Amino acid sequence: MSILLTGGTGLVGSRLVPRLAAAGFDVRVLLRRESQLPPGVKAVLGDLLEPESLVDAVSGVDAIIHLAATFRRVEPEQIWKVNLEGTRNLIGATLKHAPQARFMMASTGNVYGSGHTHPARESDPTNGQGAYPESKVAAEAELRASALNWSILRLPFVYGEGDGHLQALPDLASRLNYHPARTMSMLHHRDIAVAFQLALAGRMDGQIVNIADDAPVTVYEIVRIVGESYKESAEPVEPWEGWMDVSLVRELGFVPTVPSLHQAVRDHVL
Repeated sequence: MSILLTGGTGLVGSRLVPRLAAAGFDVRVLLRRESQLPPGVKAVLGDLLEPESLVDAVSGVDAIIHLAATFRRVEPEQIWKVNLEGTRNLIGATLKHAPQARFMMASTGNVYGSGHTHPARESDPTNGQGAYPESKVAAEAELRASALNWSILRLPFVYGEGDGHLQALPDLASRLNYHPARTMSMLHHRDIAVAFQLALAGRMDGQIVNIADDAPVTVYEIVRIVGESYKESAEPVEPWEGWMDVSLVRELGFVPTVPSLHQAVRDHVL
């Protein structure tokens, strides 16, 4: 099976690409400029914001994994441009040049926002505030309205293998004034590959699916795990913000190989 992957040099993609290649998939990666890729992985130069450059990228592929997104430290206009316009361009190119391809898009649990009375389900309202979650919801809608065979994988806080994401959380949590008891669904890089291979097999076709491990953890726990300190509080906290319901993906056969952050600590795979 041939796969085009966008965002292949990012935090998630750089760890997913070699796993897909090792699993026997024929992987090509959309790049704006030349970059080092794992052996056997093909680079295709192009830009999501330049539709004509996407023709060679999508032609002949059996599947597309769309990871590319902008979400932090840039102007909101750029976030919208990349996340919505870029997705729209990729959908258009796929419809014209690879209409049979299975199109899988990575989205985010941030789309759920707050105010839920239970862990966020795929059918719940999406009221996440800010350019990143709002642009992802809009991009999801573009894909769902297309004639493609689509699936949308909503990812939680991703970590592992020295990606630095855990280590960056204390500063982020402080800047955003996260309550120490705020609970976050988590997912190790190993299990992103497990989830996308299920999607490639067609198990998620036509569905939005939450992907996460078995054990949401608090901001306070994460900060302590990375050796930092954080404020303490006995003030009430919204119980479900950041917590994703994973009942559907378990029904579809997803079983995380790293079931919790604490297991990742024991296995030395942070």
